[in-house]
Amino acid sequence: MQVVFKVQRYQPERDGQPYFQSFPLELPERATVLDGLHQIKDERDGSLSFRRSCRSAICGSCAMYINGAYHLACNTGVETLKAQEIVVSPLPHLRVIKDLIVDMQPFFEKFERALPYLMTTTPPPERERLQSPEQRRAFEEMINCIQCAACYSACPMVWTDPQYLGPAALTKVYRFVSDSRDEVGRQRLALVDNDHGVWRCHTIFNCHIACPKNINPTWSIQQLKRKTIARRLRFWERG
Repeated sequence: MQVVFKVQRYQPERDGQPYFQSFPLELPERATVLDGLHQIKDERDGSLSFRRSCRSAICGSCAMYINGAYHLACNTGVETLKAQEIVVSPLPHLRVIKDLIVDMQPFFEKFERALPYLMTTTPPPERERLQSPEQRRAFEEMINCIQCAACYSACPMVWTDPQYLGPAALTKVYRFVSDSRDEVGRQRLALVDNDHGVWRCHTIFNCHIACPKNINPTWSIQQLKRKTIARRLRFWERG
């Protein structure tokens, strides 16, 4: 399979601007974009830098912008792109460290602010905290998030508001608000009930389009909006 990889290169301390470098490759059938990048690094240019780990579409580290769309390089088949030229860029709107590697620190800092773990206020039971299949299905989709930051990169509100939590972090908040075992729902809703939380989302749906796991963060954010309004009404009724 003959194909040309056109890869964005950029080393900030050396290069004035990002540029593209082309690599004609011969790849086996069913090769992935990640296979092509490895061939370039192993056989053509060892200085090419990119992230990858599991090669199974569960770690999220190889999220990239490939032929004008968000993909995981490890599970994107070259043949499925139906193009003789494969254009590979880093995730847009994130600071480039080198080549296809972007600075993920702001993304993970906001993820941490979302309190992405189960929290309880009552003593633990003798055994596990039980949950019915129906209760588990309430957040079935949200737990599939692999923290690849594709939705974060695609969100115009992230581009314009550096303090906005972003779709991945807000989806994680909804994941725990919906969890029957979690006992700090009011605290979580208070965390996102502000201009840098759920009210910054303009329901553009870029996050849903970009997500390689087909999660719809916009839906989760809208549910959080409903819950924050209900929380306010309950507060006013008590007052």
